[in-house]
Amino acid sequence: MTEPTPPATRRPRRLQPPSAASAETPSPLCADPTRRGGAVLGLEPSPLWTDPTAAAPAAPAPIPAAAPAVSIRGLMVRRGRVQVFDGFDLDLAAGRLTGLLGPSGCGKSTLIRAIVGVQKIQGGVVNVLGRPAGDAALRHRVAYSAQADGVYLDLTVSDNIAYFARLARQGRAEVRRVIEAVGLAGQAKQVAGRLSGGQLRRVSLAIALLGGPDLLVLDEPTVGLDPVLRADLWELFGRLAQGGASLLVSSHVMDEAARCDDLVLMRNGRVVAQTTLAGLLLQTGQPDAERAFLELIRRDTAGNKS
Repeated sequence: MTEPTPPATRRPRRLQPPSAASAETPSPLCADPTRRGGAVLGLEPSPLWTDPTAAAPAAPAPIPAAAPAVSIRGLMVRRGRVQVFDGFDLDLAAGRLTGLLGPSGCGKSTLIRAIVGVQKIQGGVVNVLGRPAGDAALRHRVAYSAQADGVYLDLTVSDNIAYFARLARQGRAEVRRVIEAVGLAGQAKQVAGRLSGGQLRRVSLAIALLGGPDLLVLDEPTVGLDPVLRADLWELFGRLAQGGASLLVSSHVMDEAARCDDLVLMRNGRVVAQTTLAGLLLQTGQPDAERAFLELIRRDTAGNKS
């Protein structure tokens, strides 16, 4: 090991003349010459003077946008001689209550069937929660309530829901929860065959709610219901979305648009608008959703003729 040189024998360090750049650069131990009254000219005041030769801190990584709950590209569906979808594209945001609105026959139910993986398609890609539609991994993450009620009429309300709860590996507490959620606690022991049409719809909805799915797809769930019950169910849908679930609810009743976070308005197998209610009214200059939709139809028809 080399012995250190005694201080008395160290050679004095030769001072170099300052360069132009160093002459203009203040020492980090000195006051900043560009400051006046504690502020930097043209800049916000900083509590500490930092070395201007130091490397700038790395920019924070951008926050990735949330993946859509549903992503559809180039969907092709033909039913008989009718081409329902011909290169259909759509993204549905996660954690939102999306209303799928449009007249009967515009393709709403076919779109819903494609999303839940029960519709035969001729082409395109349908991804749901990051997986192909109908994938086995989605079995307990996606719930579907069709227009036709899938209820056993010879069983009670409670027994119907308990049967599907066992398939979904849910217990009795979950059965009671969904029965109360759809307002059927008073009919829990009643045979389903004696229920009204609206009550049967609620049994189907309760089955769909089992297990708290990540994506809930409801095909016209409020058809045949009285106004009070319709309002109650839309409040339930809103609470589910606030809790993080994604909901797609189809309807041909335009006043239900006010209950939705986002709107997808369809006509003849095409999306004529994807917006919010406020955006729809602003775009069309109309006072309500029904008139706004009619205005979109008028514009769409005029555009197709030109």
